Amino acid sequence: MDFAPFLLLATLEGLVMAAVLALTAVGLSLVFGVMRVVNVAHGEFFMLGAVLAWTVAHTLANPTLGFLAALLVAPLVAALIAVALDRLVLRRLDYEPEAVIVATIGFGYVLQQGALSLYGPDARAVPAPFDLRLQFPWFGYSGYKLAVIAFAILVLAAVWLLLTRTRIGLLMRATQWDRETATAFGIDVDRVYAFVFGLGAALAATAAVLIVPIQQAHYLMGADPLLLSFIVVIIGGLGSLRGTVIAALLIGLSDGIISVFFSPTLAKILATLLVALVLVFRPQGLFGRRPA
Repeated sequence: MDFAPFLLLATLEGLVMAAVLALTAVGLSLVFGVMRVVNVAHGEFFMLGAVLAWTVAHTLANPTLGFLAALLVAPLVAALIAVALDRLVLRRLDYEPEAVIVATIGFGYVLQQGALSLYGPDARAVPAPFDLRLQFPWFGYSGYKLAVIAFAILVLAAVWLLLTRTRIGLLMRATQWDRETATAFGIDVDRVYAFVFGLGAALAATAAVLIVPIQQAHYLMGADPLLLSFIVVIIGGLGSLRGTVIAALLIGLSDGIISVFFSPTLAKILATLLVALVLVFRPQGLFGRRPA
């Protein structure tokens, strides 16, 4: 193939990565933006979504039905577990940032070891809901991967509408700006926090369900999504939905293109270098706000 087909293939692969990364990172960014805490167990909620996707798909014989059921069950279960964690642990810690980091690290290990005990150590594949290949002039490409991009865009658009066009979005933004004032105006901040924490976990689980037909589900798969999500939110700006999506596109596309033409290692090195430059010259991120 000539240069152009290679570039098209790399761009498509980068867009798939960016779509999944944006969903995962937006969940992490929302939790920090509203609650001002860092959920270190975010990657394990991603892993939980993948493991649940395999479990549901394995239970139902029909690949399409199993995938659609997993797309409903995995985010819901992840959200319920996250809400329980918020109510039973984080609220009692009064959302102290350092204490929340320690608590979520510990809970991440609980999820990881629970998955190892119940799911096992093996990496397992989940069948795609449909088998379609789109034929370009130079190569065939998976129709499912393109569907992943489209579905991620729909979910991100729904999150944006939730934040900007609904009452719960207004309550989230009010709580984000000033927790004490929001409480004084009668907003149940604890309920808003529980909803946001559950939403963040649900987005991570949704991303995992989308990626497991491409990658395999494994109980240790949460580390990379967590690290990449941190890279994305640092570059885009913690708490900035727009910055997170743009940074995910930047990291996903650069990783896809550099990995094809050079090496995956170089892509990771450049991403780390970009994070360092952002932290030095713009600590709040490209689209973040300076602290008052």
